Parts: sequence; C-alpha cells; structure tokens
Amino acid sequence: MLPETEPDARPGLVTALAGWSTRHRAAAIGGWLALVVLAVLAGALAGGEGAHAVDPGEAGRAQQRVDALHADDSVRENILIRPAGRSGAPGFSGDSRLESAAQDLVSELRRSPQAVHDVGSPLGAHGARWISRDGRSGLVTFEVRGPDESFDGHVAAAEHAVAVVHKRHPGVRLLQAGDSSLSAAVNDGIKGDLKNAETTSLPLTLLVLLAVFGSLIAAGIPLLVAATTVAATFGLLQLVGRWVPFNSAASAIVLLIGMAVGIDYSLFSLRRVREERAAGHEVREALRITAATSGRAVVASGLTVMICMLGLLFTGVDVFTGLTVGTLLVVGLAVLASVTVLPALLSALGDRVDKARIPWLGRRMTVPRESRFWGGVTRAVVRRPVAAGGSTAIVLVLLAVPALGLRLQDAPVTASLPAGASAAVDAARQMQRAFPGAATAARVVLDRKDGAAADGPTVRKALKGLHEQAAASGGALREPITAVPVGDGLVVRVPLGGAVTDPAADRALTTLRERALPATVGAVPGLRYAVAGRTAMPHDFAEQVNARTPLVIAFILALAFVLLAAVFRSWTIPLASILLNALSIGAAYGVLAWVFQGGNLESLLGFTSYGGVVSWLPLFMFIILFGLSMDYHIFILSRIKERRLGGAPPRDAVVSGVAASSGVVSSAALIMTGVFAVFVTLSAIEYKMLGLGMALAVLLDATVVRGVLLPAAMALLGERAWPAPRPTASPVPGRRGPGGESVRQHPGPALGGRPPGVP
Repeated sequence: MLPETEPDARPGLVTALAGWSTRHRAAAIGGWLALVVLAVLAGALAGGEGAHAVDPGEAGRAQQRVDALHADDSVRENILIRPAGRSGAPGFSGDSRLESAAQDLVSELRRSPQAVHDVGSPLGAHGARWISRDGRSGLVTFEVRGPDESFDGHVAAAEHAVAVVHKRHPGVRLLQAGDSSLSAAVNDGIKGDLKNAETTSLPLTLLVLLAVFGSLIAAGIPLLVAATTVAATFGLLQLVGRWVPFNSAASAIVLLIGMAVGIDYSLFSLRRVREERAAGHEVREALRITAATSGRAVVASGLTVMICMLGLLFTGVDVFTGLTVGTLLVVGLAVLASVTVLPALLSALGDRVDKARIPWLGRRMTVPRESRFWGGVTRAVVRRPVAAGGSTAIVLVLLAVPALGLRLQDAPVTASLPAGASAAVDAARQMQRAFPGAATAARVVLDRKDGAAADGPTVRKALKGLHEQAAASGGALREPITAVPVGDGLVVRVPLGGAVTDPAADRALTTLRERALPATVGAVPGLRYAVAGRTAMPHDFAEQVNARTPLVIAFILALAFVLLAAVFRSWTIPLASILLNALSIGAAYGVLAWVFQGGNLESLLGFTSYGGVVSWLPLFMFIILFGLSMDYHIFILSRIKERRLGGAPPRDAVVSGVAASSGVVSSAALIMTGVFAVFVTLSAIEYKMLGLGMALAVLLDATVVRGVLLPAAMALLGERAWPAPRPTASPVPGRRGPGGESVRQHPGPALGGRPPGVP
C-alpha cells in the first residue's frame, strides 16, 4: 500500500469513468439514454408468458401437481344467505324467505351450466352441512368453469345470477366470497394502493428537492436520474421475467428502492460539487474530486445494498428471487448513472445547475453550508460520548423490547383490507362467523403416482371418512367439504377452524395433514395428496423463511463487515456500524409489534389488529434497511475520514464531518421517510406495516443513530478507528475545522495525488 502522501498517477475506476464522462458529455448522456430506450423496448417486445413463482413446502407441491394435470384449476365461490337487517327470524329451516332465496339461486345458477357446475346448497343431499351451526344462515357453493379465455365471462354470468336473485328477494342478503372474488379484491386493492403511492410520493419528493436545492434545475436532476433508472430496470425486468418470477408486490418495492437510491446518490454528488465549486475549483476539477470522494462512497454504498439483497436468495423462495434480481438491477443502474451520466450532466450545465431559483429560497439554499444544529449536537456528544451514547442506546433498546414478543403471522384476507374497502372481503368476514373457513378452505390435491384417474369408488369412500374425521375434530375441520375432478385428479376443499392464519388455523392445518388425511385418502394405495390454500401457503412460507433466516443474516453481516473493512481499512468501524444498524432496526421492530400486534393507534392509522406482524416483513426490513442505511453511514464516515486523514484531531474530525454531511443526509432521509410514510395511508395492512416500519427506521437512522450514536462511537474509538494520519505538506485554502482552524489535507487530484479521504 502506498503512503497517503505519495502521488498516484493512476486514477481509480470511479474517477476514470467520471472523468471520461465529463470529457465526452454527449457520448455519456446519449449512451445512457440509448441504454434506457433499449431496455424499455426490449421489455415491450419480450412477449411470452412470464415465469410463475412456486410456493415453498407442501403448498407449492400441491400447486405443481395441479399444473401437471393439464386442466383448468378448481375455482370455487360461496354465497352466504341470511336475513336482511337484525330480524328475529327462527333460523334457516324455519324461514321460508331464506329457503325460497336458496332455491331461486340454485335454479338461476343451474341455468348457466356452461359457466358453473357442482352447485351445493342446504336443499341438496346432506344439506345440513350447508347450514350454519346456529341455524340462522345458509351457504350455496359452486365451481366456476374454465378455460382461461372464457373464465371472466363465466364469473360475470355467476355474478349476474346472484344479482338477479338478490333483486327478487329484498328481505334476504346474499354475500359472495370465494377464490375468484377474494383474489380480485386483493389485486384491485394492490393496484389502487400502488397508484395512490405513486401519485402522492412523486410530488412530495419534488417539493423536498426544491426545498433542498432552491433551484428547479438542480431539483430536477435527481428525479431525472432516478426516473430513467427505474424505467430501464422495469424494461429489463420484463425481459428477465420470462425466466425469473416477478410479482406486483416486488414491483412496488423495486420502485421504492430505485427512487430512493437514485435520488440519494444524486444528492450526495450534487452537494459535493457545490462544496468544491465554493472552495474555488473549476467545474471539471470539482467533478473529479466529487467522483474520487462521494463517487466512491456511492459505489461502496451500492455494493453494500446489492450484497445485502443477495442474502434473500438463501431463503429459497421464488418470489424473493424476483425481488433480488429487480433490486440488483435498479441499484446497479443507479450506481452506473451516478458515475457516468450525472457527471456529464453537471459538466454540461456548469453553474447553470443553480438557475431557475425559487424566490426567497434559492439564494440561501444554493450555497453549501455546514449544519449549525448538527454541528452543535455532535460537539456536545463528543464531549460526553458515554452519557450521550449510553442514554440514547437505552432509549432504542426500550423501544425494541416489544419485539421480544413478536408473533409472525400473515394477515388473513379478512383482516388485510379495512371495512368498506371491498364487498368481497366484507362478505368473507361475515361468512367466517357463520361458516368458519368456508371462503378460505384448505385445498387438498389428490392424484395417483401412476397418472391414472384419481376419482373412483375407493377414493369416494375415503372422502366419506373425511367427513367423519371433521365431525370428530372438535371444530378444527369444518363443513361443507367438497370434491371436484380436475383433469385426472381431485381437488378437495376442507374449511379449517380459526382465523385463516392464526395459531388455531395452523393447528387445524396440522390436524388435517397429520391425522385426518393419513387416516382416509392416505390409506388408499397409489394415491398421494398435498395441502395448499390460504392457511397452508403462508404457514409453509413462514416455516421456510424462519428456518433460513439465521443463514441469511450471517451472510449479510459477514459480507458487510468485509466490505466496510475494505472501504475504511478498519475493523472497529464495521463492528460499530453493524451494532448501530441493529439498534435502529430493533427499535423499528418493537414499534411494529406495539402498534400492529398490540392493536395500538388503530383508529389513527386505520387498521384492525389481527394479533401479529406479517411473517416476511422482519427479514425483509433487516435486509433493505441494513443496505439503505449504509448510504448515510458510508457517506458520513467518508467525510470524517477526510478530515482525519487531513490532520484534524479525531473528535474535531467527527464534528466537522457530521456537520458537513448532515444537510444532505437529512434531506435524503426526509425524502425516503416521506415516501415510506405514504404507505401508511394505503388500505392494505401489510403496506401500513411496511411503511411505518421503514419510515421509522430510516428516521431513527438518519437522526438518532447518525447524529448521536455514531459520533459517540467514533469519539470513544478515537485513534483506534483509523490508521494514524501521515504528515502532510501544507494546509489547503478554504478548508476549515469546526473551530475555524485550518485543516491540513493530502494533495488533491489537481496535484496528481490521492484525493482526500479516499481509501
């Protein structure tokens, strides 16, 4: 390793790329735009059917067996029949209105045999199974026929039949919920939420950027870089999606991450260019110093995010594979843009980047300044690092305490959306009370190992035994149990007790898998079974993710430690960084548990607690936050290292480094917090959890951790944080320490030496 003062004529890759871009601006800008256009066109022309995700565990095997049958899947709908209002009717069998409505509905449905079949009702064989235990409600169930190209028309025909009967029986309520209606409700909710998030977050981001830069042009550059990065990513994902499964939820997350890192990286570079211009450097030299300092910090930060996301691959879950690929693409493209097209744009604009200033704001915001507030806070912290850091750490630990009782449980569809958001979900809630599990029944896929037809007298006899098992299960297994042929297989639906995804439902699933099925269909030679459904899928998903979580976390922590140690040439800084990230993430976990699991702030945030936190969220938050928080961490530490290698005493370097970087870090965090906070206003409880957890963690990270805990840790580490600085030649004009003293620095790029603070 060369001494820090020894000239190095060989620029680093980042500096070389940025230098080429500033010298060949048209080629850099044109090349980036060509890349974006080609990516978008490739995605538009890709065509073909995208890859399908396979759920983990037995639920995934069940779906694979249905797909292997080469037949239309079983899609079952349910109609709850009950008296309108709060009438004191004697019950289904004693209320002629309910019986008449049920008879009319069955007749109307059977008039469309091309659309529906296998109609079950209280009026058919074993009709008592379709009457609720309190006798006040009835259920009519039916299968919607395929094929796919006719499916929507068949659903519409069934809905028309229900609407016609409803009109003819005004004293009766008909409430529909099932596979098709609930899936449509969830999909419509996701689409509506994402549209609301996009229309709210983009104007909010622009307002913050205008306030940060005070100039329309300067504020537009980060948005332009982020928007083109996201556009190119989604174009490439359309192409990659033919081999890698990618769903709408992953799209929302990739969009968030892409906008966050694209804007953050542009903010870091723009701020540094302004500082170097204010210090007297001409535009090209300012861009070169920026590339050698902030540019390298951006690359290190991007690599950290990408390495963290690679940990998701260890879960072995298909949907996480698509999310990982999407994140790698969007972060990689954001880093590429920040070291190529961004320097080219800034070189082409020069001082015009600060044109179109905002009145009363532009003149003040276009001049880079150290933050007096954060400088004062940091100065107080480094004077008493034990007291300040210790008390702050205790507060974060106390916030994290509720996480000790964290219960990982996916939201049932009946709790995902608030009341009134979806007619199907509201119907499913009422159906759950009268017929637990009917709208979200377990799907048991039966097929033969030799490929022969599964249906037959022996299997039908075994299914009769399944009814007996349900009657003897103590309420774990419910009625009505139905069975329909799907190709050469059978799909049997068994309603489960409990609230779909709660511990009671999981116990019912275990009863079905380990006792009822082995004793019935499992005893038929050559017949095999697998259980899927809205209880089995999240149960199997959570089991696999939880089993792989220690491996994922170990991978992320180990590689993050190695990367940070390589960047800062220190082993103490990586350890401190990991500990500080754990504190902020732990505090966010604790607040999530207190709010959503404990049912606090329900009216304020607009949700109803179901007693748990979504199973995938803690691991996902850990990975995303650990990666994104390194943006701030690396940026601030790079500034501190510059001061330290420039000869400033350790504590002065901390104060000056934090004060110089806090403005842009606060701005970046404000944008990210605002975007995530928008998700708290959306309808789905999963998005509310994601938004609150991410917004709170980012806010804590950018304020409490970076403003108090990081300076305290650096002050306590002192000389042990960095290698001892080498003697330097002379002070560089325009560089002042926190007390106004000259800060000695190494020869900068203009002298052909190593830029300040560059590892």
